[in-house]
Amino acid sequence: MPHDTIRPDDRQQADRQHDEMLLAGVRVVSIAINLPGPAAARRLAQLGADVVKVEPPAGDMMQLLSADYYQELLEGQQVVSLDLKSGEGRDELWRLLTEADLFITSNRPSALTRLGLDWETVHARLPRLSHVEIVGYPGEKADVAGHDLTYQASVGTLTPPTMPLVPLADLTSAERAVGDALAALLHAERTGVGSHRQVALSEMAEMMGDAARHRLTTPDGILGGSLPQYAMYQALDGYVVLAALEPHFWQRTREALEIEGTREELTAIFVTRTAADWEAWAQERDIPLVAVR
Repeated sequence: MPHDTIRPDDRQQADRQHDEMLLAGVRVVSIAINLPGPAAARRLAQLGADVVKVEPPAGDMMQLLSADYYQELLEGQQVVSLDLKSGEGRDELWRLLTEADLFITSNRPSALTRLGLDWETVHARLPRLSHVEIVGYPGEKADVAGHDLTYQASVGTLTPPTMPLVPLADLTSAERAVGDALAALLHAERTGVGSHRQVALSEMAEMMGDAARHRLTTPDGILGGSLPQYAMYQALDGYVVLAALEPHFWQRTREALEIEGTREELTAIFVTRTAADWEAWAQERDIPLVAVR
């Protein structure tokens, strides 16, 4: 098929198939449970890596919290149940690590040390193996307890008393872990020596809070609703968001609605039709507006 006749769906499918081959031959062993580690492992599996997830006999708590999400996070992976507190379980893990290129953990460093799985021990036994260690806080604070909620609370991404809809620290840390894993694998390929990368959830939460810290997304900020062209409006049956930030989108919106562009005008107009109607209207005119779902 000539390139100029490839349909978007065909191109997307080809891109996905290409992604599945990028890490072909790479072996990953993960003992990370809950969310950040499994999300990272899933992405590596999507890129073609052979991933083995090691779970404790009690399983992954994520299975109890959300069975459907747990299954999604296991996409393309093999699951092995091992009791790492037993010598037999640790021996089996070491056998898996001997054949691996990458080791992913989300335990506290003190727990890894007790299990003999700290970076120094792992590197001494398997010099080519790389280790991505997901922790709560960096450096000396790595053993301090925390979760996504506490990390977000510390950096200004929460609006009390509303709980967060998205576990930002967990999911951004997963993506950072994938990036660091790829860098470590490239380094090992070039040098024959594995490396250690530490990903701290607190640092990723802080990075996610930078926009608020710079007052970009606070209520008085440009992306916080202070501009009428970048805000949320009530429709007849719900809400829509308008994101006509660029001048050409804003001009197109004002011309299509035949208004000057005040918040009062937009408020009065959007409430006259359903959110789905407005979304269809916007798509026809190439205006960045969607219904809130």
